[in-house]
Amino acid sequence: MRILIAPDKFKGSMSGSEVGEVIGDVLKNHECRIFPVADGGEGTAEIIGNALGGEWVKSQVKDPLGDLVDAGFFLACDDFGGGGTAIIEMNSASGLSLIQDKKLDPWGASTYGTGELIIEARNFGVDRIILGIGGSATNDGGAGMAQALGVRFFNAEGLEISEVPERLMEVDQIFPEIRLDLPEIIVACDVRNPLLGKDGATRVYGQQKGITQQDMQRQESRLLRFADLVESEMGNTFRDEPGAGAAGGLGFGLMSFCEAELRSGFDLVAESIDLEGIMASYDLIITGEGCMDSQSLMGKAPYGVAKMARRLGKPVVAICGSVNGAEALKNDFDIVLSLVDEKTDLQQSMSNPREVLKNKVDSCRQMIEQLIS
Repeated sequence: MRILIAPDKFKGSMSGSEVGEVIGDVLKNHECRIFPVADGGEGTAEIIGNALGGEWVKSQVKDPLGDLVDAGFFLACDDFGGGGTAIIEMNSASGLSLIQDKKLDPWGASTYGTGELIIEARNFGVDRIILGIGGSATNDGGAGMAQALGVRFFNAEGLEISEVPERLMEVDQIFPEIRLDLPEIIVACDVRNPLLGKDGATRVYGQQKGITQQDMQRQESRLLRFADLVESEMGNTFRDEPGAGAAGGLGFGLMSFCEAELRSGFDLVAESIDLEGIMASYDLIITGEGCMDSQSLMGKAPYGVAKMARRLGKPVVAICGSVNGAEALKNDFDIVLSLVDEKTDLQQSMSNPREVLKNKVDSCRQMIEQLIS
């Protein structure tokens, strides 16, 4: 039996490659190929970069709180004489993981470092930037990124404001550089939230970035005012576009200031690595991620893998750290397995994930093999 193992990361415990290695080791009596996937978040740059034959370029930029952090991007040259492609993950510069040991600061956390990476990639003369956005520590609407690109912010008295996003509410005028001279930017995004409202950046994702219930409306008002100003000054209206609310409104900022195109992160990854072409020659597909929820599966990598497998008539198994709404998920997956169950709690699965995953796959091996027996 030929098995394609295509998992996303188990956030906080194992990368997609590590998950695949454990599963493949248990199923070593079969011909297994490990092919990690991603949906725009962590791991996206490495997967696309490796598929395009890219090399890692180191860069030191500002993290969300303004401290220097080692980041970088993949640079893939064009075989046909063009400038090539840069693949960037915003979370390497503006990610929540960078400030886990510091105090969350939703008012001051900035996407400035992401803008610095865009500038560095541009300076290599690339024709295209693929930018994965996800896991951000920010809720600045992309204002910090814009500032790094050369956009200037002024108050009502005409004085320049450099403390963005802290003083975003004081901004009254925006002076963009005369067309920012950027390459094509394609954004890999796994959510379709608008910028504002009950499904927007603040209401849906703000709490994990440190926004309290008392500050929700103030944060919403800050983004609303920024959107009004940007749309007035730039002459565009992107606040309601799907994905505008991604990464604390970075999606909105990228569309507004960079004329970026937002695409499904999974679709972009799948195209780059020719996942469907590879999947066609396998008998069984195994995917998964750290947490699967029937209410939020749309756009996530395992769902994309499952849809592709269904199109090709392949059975598909999901193996996850934890699962909510398993019954509903069975419409998309033949088998859904969770490491967290009646015998294993979340703490156990997080503290020893490789062993717990190995035992789960081993105990369910016969059930998995029966799918194509």
